[in-house]
Amino acid sequence: MTFEPAALQYAMDALEPVIDARTVEIHFTKHHATYAKNLNAALEKHPELFTWTLEKLVSSLDKIPEDIRTAVRNNGGGVYNHNIYWASLAPRQSGQPVGELSKAIDSTFGSLDIFKSEFEKSALARFGSGYCWLSRKKDGQLVIHSTANQDNPLQENMIPILVVDVWEHAYYLNYQNRRADYLSQWWKIVDWKSANDRYLAAV
Repeated sequence: MTFEPAALQYAMDALEPVIDARTVEIHFTKHHATYAKNLNAALEKHPELFTWTLEKLVSSLDKIPEDIRTAVRNNGGGVYNHNIYWASLAPRQSGQPVGELSKAIDSTFGSLDIFKSEFEKSALARFGSGYCWLSRKKDGQLVIHSTANQDNPLQENMIPILVVDVWEHAYYLNYQNRRADYLSQWWKIVDWKSANDRYLAAV
């Protein structure tokens, strides 16, 4: 079974004006799709790996044959990370966390405003390309952290709850080099219900 990007749950123009339709189209049909294509091409050299889940591929890199390990890390991570990113978004959101995740954010960070400030600070500090995550450690603790390129929380033994893509292709058409503006607007389309569902599943 080959790997494909998870389908978008909304129209490509649904995230406007925060993220424009053209950016979503390029990001999803070009960048995300290319990661899947390249992952499948790499796995053809070791077809037994097609029986693995995407999560197992990107979290068990030491078990991947060396000749395709880098390709799986980059492209498998590209598929996985984008799947979580698109699932973290939805049009016309309230901007407020919900459920048990809301309680966990307040108890861990003190308030939503403090959490958002720390999250944006981490996302801005990521030099070059990568992601900023809210993840759950095995002991239940919520942490804000960033990863470079297509690395992800599974490789650090954590479960991803929420993620923002800070590769320039995620925001450049609207925001050019203004990553801070992208991040401040991004909260308007965060799907907190989806994030809460991932949090509950991790618990």
